[in-house]
Amino acid sequence: MARNTGKTASTAGPAAVDEAEEFQEMAIDDGWGGQQSVRKARHFWPSAARLIGLLAPERLGLALVLLFVAAGVVLTVIAPRILGQAMDVIFSGVVGRGLPQGATQAQVIEGLRAQGQNDLADMISGMTVVPGAGIDFVELGRLIMIVLAMYFVASVFMWAQGYILNRLVMRVVYGLRRDVEDKLNRLPLNYFDTRQRGDVLSRVTNDVDNIQNALQQAFAQLIQSLLTVIGIVIMMFIVSWQMALIALVALPLSGIAAAVIGTRAQGLFAAQWKSTGALNGQIEESFSGHDLMKVFGREADARESFEERNEELFRASFGAQFVSGTIYPVMQFISYLAYVGIAVVGGLRVASGQMTLGDATAFIQYSREFTQPLGQMAGMANMLQSGVASSERVFEFLDADEQDAETATEKLPAKTDGHVEFRNVTFSYTPDKQLIEDLSFTAEPGHTVAIVGPTGAGKTTLVNLVMRFYELQDGSITLDGVDITHLSRAELRAKVGMVLQDAWLFGGSIYDNIRYGKLDATEEQVMEAAKATFVDRFVRALPDGYNTVIDEEGNNVSAGEKQLITIARAFVANPSLLILDEATSSVDTRTEVLVQKAMAALRTDRTSFVIAHRLSTIRDADTILVMEAGRIVEQGAHAQLLDLKGAYYRLYMSQFAGEDADQVLEDDATAVHS
Repeated sequence: MARNTGKTASTAGPAAVDEAEEFQEMAIDDGWGGQQSVRKARHFWPSAARLIGLLAPERLGLALVLLFVAAGVVLTVIAPRILGQAMDVIFSGVVGRGLPQGATQAQVIEGLRAQGQNDLADMISGMTVVPGAGIDFVELGRLIMIVLAMYFVASVFMWAQGYILNRLVMRVVYGLRRDVEDKLNRLPLNYFDTRQRGDVLSRVTNDVDNIQNALQQAFAQLIQSLLTVIGIVIMMFIVSWQMALIALVALPLSGIAAAVIGTRAQGLFAAQWKSTGALNGQIEESFSGHDLMKVFGREADARESFEERNEELFRASFGAQFVSGTIYPVMQFISYLAYVGIAVVGGLRVASGQMTLGDATAFIQYSREFTQPLGQMAGMANMLQSGVASSERVFEFLDADEQDAETATEKLPAKTDGHVEFRNVTFSYTPDKQLIEDLSFTAEPGHTVAIVGPTGAGKTTLVNLVMRFYELQDGSITLDGVDITHLSRAELRAKVGMVLQDAWLFGGSIYDNIRYGKLDATEEQVMEAAKATFVDRFVRALPDGYNTVIDEEGNNVSAGEKQLITIARAFVANPSLLILDEATSSVDTRTEVLVQKAMAALRTDRTSFVIAHRLSTIRDADTILVMEAGRIVEQGAHAQLLDLKGAYYRLYMSQFAGEDADQVLEDDATAVHS
């Protein structure tokens, strides 16, 4: 439906085009994908909070993830301290082996001081040494086994949290894709009329994929890194609060660097994804209108436009990646400065006996592990910023104004008469430009009502109001005496069949395309519709018959054959009300005869609205409405309107410019009589 009705703005003439452009300006102001939306997309924290909020339904899974991560982190941050104790066992054994056997540690220290070796005495005073004894391999083996067990269990916990997190993230993204799909079906037609399809597709595909990557990879790594930093800070203060302060000097410096660089990168990532959507829209338009582009020789213009958008995307992407990529080396440099300070102070404290060699090596390991998760967090900032920028684009899509909620409960009988009445209908696309004002007319059951007029008169808009693609500003439209606003859209549209100028076929067989009009139609009903609309005539000549698969663009059948299939689709739906919108404008004269016969069969015993520019195709209509600037200026039968020699007469004669008027009218009378 969205593709068919997307022609509203483009075919309703200059007035409607202006109105559509104003809608686009409103959309930009409302943050629906234009320049203003980029500014809003730079609000990082609200978007990040909303993105995390998507995980709220998975509270239990998240609690398990946090529990397993915390357990794994506790084990991994305690292990270096125990490994330091193993180092003390080795170093004490090596030092003790060179000391006099049988003496106590106090006696050895006293003897060293008496010899003037105060530095060595200070170092031994900070150790636990048994003079004359070597390395205690039993204790060393026990400590090593404890460390190995801790690392093994920590690995199991990390594997478990990764498995749980991936499953819950996939469920969240599954729900997000479902919400996006549901949103697509709730958006009003004007949303699609005022946006490039490429940009919409980019939001619902590329941006959602980017969110998934951010949640799967960046989120898990950030949780683990954050808890690791907290655990290491605690252990560093336990080992030596003085050295911990030196290590923590790097933290605010790293935070400031990350914040400054990250803020700049976030804006560039938002621009990158905006440029991606614009480029997708350009490519989609180029491929969709490839034949037209060739006809008018606009290949060079298309290439130039592509190069401009591609260059914009290159600059935005390069800037985003380069700026965000500087976070890690800057933080690494800061961490190296802290590492040098820790190594010097630690060596002095060991030499003075204020801490053991094992504690010093443990602390150095902590300092390295402390900068590692900080570096990982910086590295994930790239992906996280890109994911948040994508989430804002998706949230803007999800927050777009929807069509009015369904509250109608009235039902129509299975078979309706098709009595349609417009009562003082007023409608405009924008408040400051009135398109249809105080319009009233009646379509009797079983009658064919043709709507003609210049481009922009409001013809297509009129039938779109019947379908409730747009809601009225004032007045009412009734079907068999029931106000269509009292019917659900599904209930109303189930009674209406539509054949549009732009014949759209889905990927699938010809049989499936016909049956799309009524999914529970039997094979006999499909064949009856195909024969009545002359589809059977050309399908029988195809190698696979009704099982012929329509390709993606529908290029393996002609334009006329596609139009006949769409008429058959409407026929099998057996609607009470039929709308034919320029259904013969894109077919050749010979095919038009078949299409006219098919439409005549389709219109039998049905109320029909026919929009046509070829006035020769609606001469047999029961009523012809002539519209100008949203108003009905004439109405009546074909012959009556010609006799008036008013607006209809001028339109009709303009199609035979250069021919003798009397001869045209004589030929016309003969055609009508026949």
